[in-house]
Amino acid sequence: MQQLFKQRGKDEVINVRQRNSLYQTIDRLLHAGLIGMRETTREGSIPERTIYHITEAGRQLSLDWMKEMLAMSNKDFPEFPVAIAFLPLLTPEQVLQQLQQRIHNLETALSDIATQLQAAAMVPRLFLLESEYVRAITTAELEWVRAVVSDLQSKRITWSTAWLEKIAAQFNQ
Repeated sequence: MQQLFKQRGKDEVINVRQRNSLYQTIDRLLHAGLIGMRETTREGSIPERTIYHITEAGRQLSLDWMKEMLAMSNKDFPEFPVAIAFLPLLTPEQVLQQLQQRIHNLETALSDIATQLQAAAMVPRLFLLESEYVRAITTAELEWVRAVVSDLQSKRITWSTAWLEKIAAQFNQ
């Protein structure tokens, strides 16, 4: 399953890095009655393969979940905004170095997405929308990080221990 997710590029939108968590999820879905086991097969020395099917309860729950996810803007709590909130713990130079590395990583990710989309040129757009979304979000983040890096380089954004202490004193009065 993990390999199939990766082959189809779904590892860009679904975290399947840890094989164990994938199997734990399957177990939870089975116990909740949202999926069922259709059959188990084995071909020669290849490990046993279980084929699952979605139950009617699972189908209904996934449809309800999909409608809610499409209509609502839920708060995610990604790590990056947390790191941004605590920038003063590092020096401006350290932040600049890390954000320059992030720019490189975002550029690489965008290149990978472009390659995937180009390879899937014959696939109907409906099946590429999540990749387009990831590309749009990544592009927006890259533009923002570049602007912050520019502000750090030009010293439009900067701080020092003395400046931080002065700001803290203003709020502690």
